[in-house]
Amino acid sequence: MLIPVAFFQRRPRPGFNFSMEAIFEDIRTRLADKVSPTIYVSSHYNDGIKTKFYNIFEATRRESKGVNHITGEVHFLNLLMRKSNIVLTVLDCRFMNRKSGSRLGSTLMNWLYLRAPIAKAQYVTTISEATKEDIARYTGCDPNKIIVIPVAINESFQPVPKAFNSAAPKILQIGTGDNKNLERLFKALENIPCHLTIVGRLSEEQEKRLKESGIDHTNKYNLSQEEIVAAYKACDIVSFVSLFEGFGMPIIEANTVERVVLTSNISSMPEVAGDAALLVDPYSVTDIRRGLKELINDEELRARLLANGRRNRERFSPQAIAEQYYQVYRSLAGGSEPK
Repeated sequence: MLIPVAFFQRRPRPGFNFSMEAIFEDIRTRLADKVSPTIYVSSHYNDGIKTKFYNIFEATRRESKGVNHITGEVHFLNLLMRKSNIVLTVLDCRFMNRKSGSRLGSTLMNWLYLRAPIAKAQYVTTISEATKEDIARYTGCDPNKIIVIPVAINESFQPVPKAFNSAAPKILQIGTGDNKNLERLFKALENIPCHLTIVGRLSEEQEKRLKESGIDHTNKYNLSQEEIVAAYKACDIVSFVSLFEGFGMPIIEANTVERVVLTSNISSMPEVAGDAALLVDPYSVTDIRRGLKELINDEELRARLLANGRRNRERFSPQAIAEQYYQVYRSLAGGSEPK
């Protein structure tokens, strides 16, 4: 018997990439013989108190007698729902800093986005142990109700071996948000022969810093999935020295395409990378520069990281990830604990 699952999603904004929706579209496809899905998209953007409450009341009217799965930074949609059949997915807690500029604002955001929705949910899923720790710290909830289910690798990423260009490597940077640490990366790359490709729209300040650095570069944005995969294939190094990540998908994407990775030794990135990336202190320009030079100059290191990456990517099989969500749905539908 198929398990009925209602998926509640935010209203997408034109020009923005909502990876959460793609993740669960893939999961629904893989569980087609086990789950009967209904998809509800909020009528209003996630702006202001008025639209939030409109979306909450709308979601309550749509509540399913089966499983209700709240996804995509609209955690509060479950505030008026029943508790017994709700699973809530929280990708990360970075919104706590992004959405609140004062102590009062932080308290309100904590209650609206985390504390109250998590209290109403039977289970909470998140994508890394680092984010699980953040959720428990912000809310004081029982960590046992938080289930870590990683993000699956998109099957458009496949191994494409490439000879490494040690004379002037092509370095790929995915993302331009404040947490991506671009200013330190630019400083670390000064006077290193390379070509830097940045995927994501740069701010005026970032463009200024990049111009000052004198780095040969290309900036691309609004790319299709095929164009993003092509960017990975064309590069020699994937740089991902973020200050914070709920997960860090570019690490696994690089492992899968078989490109060496430089990433941070904080947040979720060591957990995701394992021994398949070179870790550096993202707050130290000197350490980032050291890591880049090691990857460029040490052929044995690169070979070891690529071999480790082949093993690491196996942890993120799409079918295995889908099965973990099915166990959560089955538990809510039948009352047994998820495996």
